[in-house]
Amino acid sequence: MSKRRRFTPQFKAQVVLEELTGRRGSAQICREHNIRHSMLSRWKQEFLKHAPEVFEREGMKDQYTERISELERMVGRLTMELEISKKASLLLRSVRNGNGS
Repeated sequence: MSKRRRFTPQFKAQVVLEELTGRRGSAQICREHNIRHSMLSRWKQEFLKHAPEVFEREGMKDQYTERISELERMVGRLTMELEISKKASLLLRSVRNGNGS
């Protein structure tokens, strides 16, 4: 029994782009790369299905950047609140112990 070959995403994209550019026919591409036409068709369908995601990622990157900035502001604010709470706690303890200062 033969092992199944594994193809990298880069190889799949290269083969699909060769077919989409129309420089060579799909039969010629399949012969050169020793792959079945059905496999090339599947790769092409998957490639075209996910093509819009290439352009969506830029918007996602902006959303992630905005979210990171928001979280950094929250961390800063919470850090300040914690420091103030610690100082207030120390003041209240010193007053209760009668130290006064």
